[in-house]
Amino acid sequence: MTFSILTFDGETGSYAAAAATGSLCVGGWVLRGCIESGLVASQGTAPSTFWRDDALRRLHDGGGAAETVAALTAADPGRGHRQMIALDRQGGTGGFTGENSVPHAHHVCRPGLAAAGNMLTGPAVIDALISGFETSQGPAPDRLLAALRAAERAGGDSRGLISAALLVLSPDRPPLDLRIDCADDPVSALHDLCARAHQSPYHDWLDEVPVLADRHRAP
Repeated sequence: MTFSILTFDGETGSYAAAAATGSLCVGGWVLRGCIESGLVASQGTAPSTFWRDDALRRLHDGGGAAETVAALTAADPGRGHRQMIALDRQGGTGGFTGENSVPHAHHVCRPGLAAAGNMLTGPAVIDALISGFETSQGPAPDRLLAALRAAERAGGDSRGLISAALLVLSPDRPPLDLRIDCADDPVSALHDLCARAHQSPYHDWLDEVPVLADRHRAP
């Protein structure tokens, strides 16, 4: 039903994530992040928002991504219908794909990057998602959009795509949390929305709001 990617840049301390699905509202259902915790994607045929929110709390308290995923999934008897990836404050990753996930389904975890998908046209989708991010250039939003487009070209969700989302968290910038909840071409719509978010006057206003590096920033 969904493919997602979580990334961490150790040089800047920034997290970046993206997801797309053949159903509605992927950003609201799947992605969660906190600049002081990390990133989580909880998805599947019966995704658990409790996994997602509980994981962020554990990561904020210093838990590692792998142990967090293992603890939450082991405690849930419905885990066979769910999938989860997480990325912690040190760039550690963890993942789980339930045995009842609709094929094709799998996840990939490596330092600083985790990706997962289910109800995909085949294994090439996750490979393309990762390659699209790793071989692209530029700021994180551009690389994530390239990753989503690469995964879509590789087959994507077997039903096609309806929604897409992008989340970027940086110590010195406000969150970039963009969502296309329903569209015929959600990746293109997300690209256009991202471009608008980097134009005046919205982009200029972002220099006035608090960030992790300056919690009291104001005009």
